[in-house]
Amino acid sequence: MTENLGCNVFWNNHKKILIVEDEALQRHLLREYLCEAGYEVVEAVDGQEAMEKLAVDPEIRFVITDLKMPRMDGFELISAIRKKQLHYVYILVQTYCDDEETLIRALSLGADDFLRKPVRPVELCLRVAGGFRVLKIEKFEELIFFLTKLAALQSKETGSHLDRMYHFTRALARDLATNVPELGLTLAVAEEIAKVSPMHDLGKVGISVELLHKVEKLNNEEVRSLQDHARVGGSLIEDVYAQTESEYLFLAQEIAQLHHERWDGKGYPHGLAGDRIPLCARIVALADAYDAMTSKRSYSIALGHEEAKQELLRNTGKQFDPKVVAAFLRQESEFVRIKEEFRDTDSPLYREEKSRKQ
Repeated sequence: MTENLGCNVFWNNHKKILIVEDEALQRHLLREYLCEAGYEVVEAVDGQEAMEKLAVDPEIRFVITDLKMPRMDGFELISAIRKKQLHYVYILVQTYCDDEETLIRALSLGADDFLRKPVRPVELCLRVAGGFRVLKIEKFEELIFFLTKLAALQSKETGSHLDRMYHFTRALARDLATNVPELGLTLAVAEEIAKVSPMHDLGKVGISVELLHKVEKLNNEEVRSLQDHARVGGSLIEDVYAQTESEYLFLAQEIAQLHHERWDGKGYPHGLAGDRIPLCARIVALADAYDAMTSKRSYSIALGHEEAKQELLRNTGKQFDPKVVAAFLRQESEFVRIKEEFRDTDSPLYREEKSRKQ
């Protein structure tokens, strides 16, 4: 081999790649390059054989395909994969340098990336590594969102709570991006903060159900155990972020770990104060507090909007960032609308109370 394959192959151990190529020599070269880089290779001579192999081996999540083949060509294969895939399959197509029309057609059908023929080993290695990074992030996203739902279920919170957290956070973040430009928050980042805000209580998966649902006053040890969910959640996401370096997971980690910090420095787990607390965590802190105050819990009754608003105002500059409270006041009607739209009709507490009244 004439080129050095000593590039950074990311997460390739035990990862399978399906090569779909009717030319035996080209198939052999691709297999040699990929095996040398540490991948496990499966081969097919056309799209029809490729679909048969994909049907019996769910571990294949990466396909490198030629486009011009007998029986089922590469275009038909791309379409078939996208229609039948249960988990995302990354598709890398091979094309010649002067065949722009063919490349555009393949990408429009759902191909993810392309290789120019003749294939250069280093380029192949780097593009495959990039594809596996995408697949790895997707797997971790699936895990994180599953754990988020598990944490909500364990604490008897509802899907509506997660919906409200997204919309409350989005309203606040977009308002600050628009009206307080000195904070440096863009609308794009505001959307990302909203997207990951439902992960704020992920650490509750590490708290016992009995403690989460206890109605009686907690002792000091129980309070410390409950507060530890911020550290646990932050650590869980931090471990995933270290593997993926996904910026949205960086935001999720800050939110999970720091949304119980207070503007006056009396929060937990680190006692941060003022703008030392990341803006994303300051935003979610208010959204979470408002939703907690206006929702029925096993240990408290729900406050009305006006009562919750007065609590937020009383704690401006203490628990909450004054700029975030100002954003809440500008978005007050939106908060009322969101609360009305996403009611706790799926809550166990709601069903229990409704049953008692009937």
